[in-house]
Amino acid sequence: MKKYIIQSIRLTLVLIVLLCIIYPISIALAGKLSKGNGGGEKIAKNGKIVGYELLGQSFTKPEYFWGRPSAVAYNAAGSAGSNKGPSNPDYLKEVQSRIDTLLKYNPGLKKSDIPADMVTASGSGLDPNISEQGAAIQIARVAKTRKISEQKVKDLVAMNTLKPLMGLFGPSSVNVLKLNLALDKL
Repeated sequence: MKKYIIQSIRLTLVLIVLLCIIYPISIALAGKLSKGNGGGEKIAKNGKIVGYELLGQSFTKPEYFWGRPSAVAYNAAGSAGSNKGPSNPDYLKEVQSRIDTLLKYNPGLKKSDIPADMVTASGSGLDPNISEQGAAIQIARVAKTRKISEQKVKDLVAMNTLKPLMGLFGPSSVNVLKLNLALDKL
C-alpha cells in the first residue's frame, strides 16, 4: 500500500511540474514568437488599432462589405455558436431575416445566389472571413453606394482574396476588415 502511495505522489509531482509549469511556459514562449507577440495580429489605420486579423466585426452600412453573422455579437470573450438546430423555428426566423436584409440591400440578388456563410454564424461566432461568393454578391451594392465602378471593387476583392493553403487546403476567403480598409483607401 505504501509503495502505491509513494508512486502516486511522485507521479502527481511530475505532472504538476510538467503541466502547470513547463507546458504553460512553452505555450507562452510560442505565442511571443508568433506574429503579434501572442496578443493577436492587430490591424491599424492611421496608427490606431481598428481590429484584429482573426476576429470578425460587425459592418452594417451599405458602403461596406458585410461579414458573417455572429451568435455572440462579435464578443471575443463569449465565443460560441448559437446551438440552435436547423429545425429550430427561432433559428429559421433569424436566417430568413438575414436573407431578407441581403435581398433588400442588394437589388437583383436572388435567394439562390446567397451563400450559406452570409446567413449563418460560424461555430465561434467570430469568423473574420467570408467566401469569395459572399463578397461577390455585395460588389454591386458597395460600388453603387460609393459611386465607383464595379470593376474597381471586383479588383479590390481579388487583391484581398486569400487562396487555399498551398493551393489545396480550405476554400478561398476574403478578410472583411482588410477589404473594408482597402475600400476606404480608394
